[in-house]
This record gives sequence, structure tokens and C-alpha cells, in this order.
Amino acid sequence: MSGHRLALVLLPALWGAGCGAALPGGPTLVETPADVTLVVFYDENGNGRLDAGEEVRVGNVQLQTPDGQLARSEPLTGRAILRGLTPGSYEIRAQRLSLPPYFRAPMSVLVDVPVPGGGDVAFPLTLPIGRNEPNTYMAFGDSITLGDGSSDREGYRGPLEAELQGFFGRAEVLNQGIEGTRSDRGADRLVGALGAVRPAHTLIVYGTNDWNDYHCKQSLPCFTVDSLRAMLRSCRAAQSLPFLATIIPANPADPRTDERRNNWVHAIDALIRPMAAEEGAVIVDLEAAFLAEGALPPLFSDHVHPNDRGYAIMAREFFKAITTAEGASGASSLAEPFAFEIGPRHRPSSGAGPSGATAPAAPRSGRGMPERSRPRA
Repeated sequence: MSGHRLALVLLPALWGAGCGAALPGGPTLVETPADVTLVVFYDENGNGRLDAGEEVRVGNVQLQTPDGQLARSEPLTGRAILRGLTPGSYEIRAQRLSLPPYFRAPMSVLVDVPVPGGGDVAFPLTLPIGRNEPNTYMAFGDSITLGDGSSDREGYRGPLEAELQGFFGRAEVLNQGIEGTRSDRGADRLVGALGAVRPAHTLIVYGTNDWNDYHCKQSLPCFTVDSLRAMLRSCRAAQSLPFLATIIPANPADPRTDERRNNWVHAIDALIRPMAAEEGAVIVDLEAAFLAEGALPPLFSDHVHPNDRGYAIMAREFFKAITTAEGASGASSLAEPFAFEIGPRHRPSSGAGPSGATAPAAPRSGRGMPERSRPRA
């Protein structure tokens, strides 16, 4: 029992009976195990406390006691239960590879058992976003980002926002798409968009229109890879966390699709993937997801714009990239440029408060580019 705090329990039936009482003729000292509930939350202001308004909970994070007991947090509630802990102090750690991309945890959270005053224990996670707006995701791209070809003009943005709200509790996907633009123009305008919107995350879908440039048809990699690299570096400078998509293939059944086009897309995507890893960004492999469907024509409304089914695939892949742990199979690992130091051990000042609280759906923002009425290649 060394190092553990003991609970005093009176056992009248054993007094004077000589049946192993710890103190002859007195009370017996026994340890009473207890369950402890931790709430894994996004600590927006980085103060280590669960404050009012910090409503985002992080699911699927693996917490561990020093003796190896594990508990995984639930999506939406963030609750993780460590069962049967004997009284004492425990350094609870988060397994780093169970964290979603870019999230950081303290070295440990010191938990006393039983928890003073009862209640749940807050376990804080942070994101290195500087002064950007928490829980905002800027969708940045061309007419595919605008949602051309979808029935509601939301494209992948609406379904993704709903999925993220269902997982974290809060999320807002902001529209910064301009139709007909190439990646070089995207690189030029991104700095201004980052400054105006200040998104915590930037979702980059660019490159489809680059094929229309004569030089891109003649040689690889033309300007596409360098433009996307410049976007990632702009994100890093602005402390916005980037998720970079590969270029989706074109619809081979549409007569407007040049038979060379998808070979070009495949070759460019083969260069985008290692470049994203070099820059420390998370890759969202839309090309692989579309090709995995088998037949491409059912995913499109015309030669380049997805239909609702195609946009649902895009939303699914972005959701997976944003929420899947770094250490999960197939998840992208982050390279050095986006690595940030892990904080010190943290002792919570009090219980976590209402552990099951969830946020209402975030309102749609009025910010963003005006949507166009006609799709364009």
C-alpha cells in the first residue's frame, strides 16, 4: 500500500476478533477502488481548464495509467472511464499516436483518487493555431469547392460540416471557392483569405483547372506542385492547419474529357503526395477514394464536377483525415515543419464540469465568396 492514500473504513464485526485487523482492537485500513471519468476536450485558450464555451470534445483518444490500464474517449462527449483505481495519485497520459492530426496533449495530467469533491476530471488538448478562430475550416479552391454540380450548391462543405459537428460538437466550414481558378491564382490569393477569415484549418482542393493551361499539357509538373507547396507554406506562416487534397480524376465518359487528362492527374498526384509529406501537411487522397469506387461516371454531374454521390466521398475523406488518429492505419503522419512541442505535466484545478455537454449546431457564416449560378469547367 506504499504511496497510496488509504480510506478509513470501520468494521465493527472484526473488533477484538483477531482476524487480521490492521490495528489491534481498532479500525481496519482498507483500500476502496474507484472509477474515474476523464473528459478529453479542446482547450481553446490553452489555460488547462475546461472553461465555459469550450464545448468541443475529442473522441477516440487513448488515455493510459502508469500501470498500463487504458481507456478510450467517446466521440462527442469525450468521456473516458478508468475503472477500479486504488486511492492515490496517478499521472494519466494520452497516447500521442491516438490524437487526431495537429492536436497536442500535456505530458500528463495528475489525478487524485478519489477525485476531491467528486465529478469528472478535465483532460486538455490544444491546437497550434495562434490567434485564428477555433473550430473553423476554410474550404479553399475552385468551382468544386463552390459545389458546382451538387443539388444544394453545398458540395462537400455541408456534409462535412454536419459530420464534424457530430464528432466534435462544434465546427463551421467556410466557403472560399472561386470558379475557374487555377492553383497559381490560388497561391496568390490564399494569403489574403487567411488574413481575412483566420481559419484554424484550411482545406485545399486545387489543380483541376491547371490541365486547361497549355504548358501543363506539355510538361510535368508545370506550376501545380509549386503552387500547392506555396499554399502549405502560407498556411504555416499564418498558423492555419492545412489539409491538402489530391486532384480528383475527370469523368472519362464525358465527351469533353481529353483521354490524356486522367493520366496527367495521376502523374501530378504522384508528386503531390510526397510534397505534402515534406511540408508536414495532412494529405486527403481524393483521387484514390474516387478510383476505389470502381466506375467513375456515376460520381459526376459533368466532365469535372462531382454529383451528390461524388461530393459525399469528398466529405467522407476530409472527415477521416481531420478526425483519424495519426497512428491509425493509413493515416498521414506529420513531418517536422508542423511539429510542435508537447506541454508539461498538468494538474487539473477542479472537476471538468458538465462532461456530457454538447454544443448546438454552429450557425452558417455569412463570410465567404459569393456563389456562382452556373457551373464552369
